[in-house]
Amino acid sequence: MKKLLSLEQVLNCGVETNIATTILPQINQWLASLPAADCWQNLTQYILKPSYPFVLHELLYKTTFSDWDKSQGSPPAWFPSHEQMQVTNIAALIKQLKLDSYAELHTWSTQHRAEFWDIIIQRLGIHFREKYNQIVDLPDGAESPQWLVNAQFNIAESCFQASPDSPAIIFQPEGGAISILSYGELHALTNRVANGLVDAGFQSGDAIAITMPMTAEAIAIYLGIIKAGCIVVSIADSFSAAEIATRLYLSKAKAIFTQDYILRGGKQLPLYSKVVNADAPQAFVLGSSVELRPSDLTWKEFLSSNEQFHALPTDSAAYTNILFSSGTTGEPKVIPWTQTTPIKCAADGHLHHDIQLGDVVAWHTNLGWMMGPWLIYASLINRATIALYCGKPTDRSYGKFIQDAKVNILGVVPSLVNIWKTTACMQGLDWSAIKAFSSTGECSKPEDMFYLMSLAGYKPIIEYCGGTEIGGGYITGTLVQPSAPSTFTTPALGLDIVILDSDGRSTNKGEVFIIPPSIGLSTELLNADHHQVYFANVPQHPVPLRRHGDQIERLPNGYYRARGRVDDTMNLGGIKVSSAEIEQVLNAEEGIWETAAIASSLSGGPSQLIIYAVVKPDMQENKTAIATSLQTAINQRLNPLFKIHDVVIVDNLPRTSSNKIMRRVLRDQYQAQ
Repeated sequence: MKKLLSLEQVLNCGVETNIATTILPQINQWLASLPAADCWQNLTQYILKPSYPFVLHELLYKTTFSDWDKSQGSPPAWFPSHEQMQVTNIAALIKQLKLDSYAELHTWSTQHRAEFWDIIIQRLGIHFREKYNQIVDLPDGAESPQWLVNAQFNIAESCFQASPDSPAIIFQPEGGAISILSYGELHALTNRVANGLVDAGFQSGDAIAITMPMTAEAIAIYLGIIKAGCIVVSIADSFSAAEIATRLYLSKAKAIFTQDYILRGGKQLPLYSKVVNADAPQAFVLGSSVELRPSDLTWKEFLSSNEQFHALPTDSAAYTNILFSSGTTGEPKVIPWTQTTPIKCAADGHLHHDIQLGDVVAWHTNLGWMMGPWLIYASLINRATIALYCGKPTDRSYGKFIQDAKVNILGVVPSLVNIWKTTACMQGLDWSAIKAFSSTGECSKPEDMFYLMSLAGYKPIIEYCGGTEIGGGYITGTLVQPSAPSTFTTPALGLDIVILDSDGRSTNKGEVFIIPPSIGLSTELLNADHHQVYFANVPQHPVPLRRHGDQIERLPNGYYRARGRVDDTMNLGGIKVSSAEIEQVLNAEEGIWETAAIASSLSGGPSQLIIYAVVKPDMQENKTAIATSLQTAINQRLNPLFKIHDVVIVDNLPRTSSNKIMRRVLRDQYQAQ
């Protein structure tokens, strides 16, 4: 029996007396008479408003689910109605296949993979010059599938199926007004970029880098490079000159698109100068506030006036994008996306995020991270609108943009939501247009995700976990299943997973392995042995397994909870980085003998960077100066977005018999302390 609430409890939440006395009788009536799920649905539909103090939301949620079995994870905070489920893309697919439930759909999608992807390609309307004569061929097994055999196409063409007059991008610069770019206008600009590349002498297969914020021009450049048969090299604009240089070298880029500076928080952050310091090849530069090298061109000088271009078709395995993802060594993995990888992006958007014609999708991201290209394909192939805000996502102005652009699907990283919750900067905004959130990049905290749901009057959060080498997610959620904060509901459609313990036995809490094949899964790395990274020494299993490196817990109700990384790779603010990358930078600092970088999540939420440092004896008492020096080194030589949470001075680091640093021991020690 749930306890009823007193007027004093409601008033202590900061609710005005007249409101408290009005809503309390109805609250207690539902608490006394309804099952928890029905009670909560009534409370969110008829009582709770985003403008009410969040502590009231928490009180009602905890009271409603006071008998909830905590081993099941968080209680659901959103339940789909029958009407809501029936209008989803998943429901349409279930009906098309004459199935009875989502569970049946997922099982079918893993047992009939070729047929599943054939149907999805048709639903997405992927455009082919020459259609495939076989969905998948497995001459070398599931590790190296050949998708869309003998097809000829250019995936950029599938991004322009919407009406030319419909909005492709809603864009707002920091401090500026909202503007709209139609599909027709974006297509014309994309063609001008492609013609500019051809006029400049670039040929099919040339690698062309982009390091700039996520703007309308950046999207046109991205698609224009692919249309011309060239390969995009994705480099985040937050990287240091040294990190930009590394990525240009690894990708053999022949040119780079960038801009003079980034305006963020009223500050001008130089960008072109970092490109110059990286000794980059020829640059095409947006903006006019800097003097260019003799070989470089302004955007206007580069851009062709010809708005017509016939995209160059290639086979399905041709590269379209080179991205970078940290492994356990200091050098980032170089991961090529092919013509088929974007189909995975669009499929996850279509099915798991339910992106439909005319939806507005916002995700504060960058082309240097996989969610930038993902956003382009998931939105445009599904004939939706991309919402871009070029400013700080931590400010209320970003939330107002979400309101004014009438965003329907809002993507976040958990650390961003924590800032919104801490500062209350989004209170009072009208986010009623949102039908779903999506959260990715790092582990989330249930209380933060519950807060996020409350901002839009309780809408579901699609927890979404995958990677650059997947082209999307391997575990996620849907709009046809109840949504519980910080909880995954299903492996992605079209693939399946197993969870194994350290002895290779099936378990409910351990390392997750993907069962291939699936469109989107990488089949090669450009600077490492793909087999060694993903398939070597995996546990014996009745079917082939692919390593990914995450720890996952399957809850008793069949849902899942993320438990961080297995290896020495961490997610900091949604950016994947290895311990080795950070340590290489820090170990070069004067007075630092050795460091170990670990990620700690004391409260189960986003990871925080902890540095264990062995230093010169005369520096051991000056922890503050050491922390400042190490943070400066990271800012200048790696990425200023990687913030050190704590520095621990030690005499030595724990090591294995083969002299490898035992970072897992350090994580356990820090957790205990």
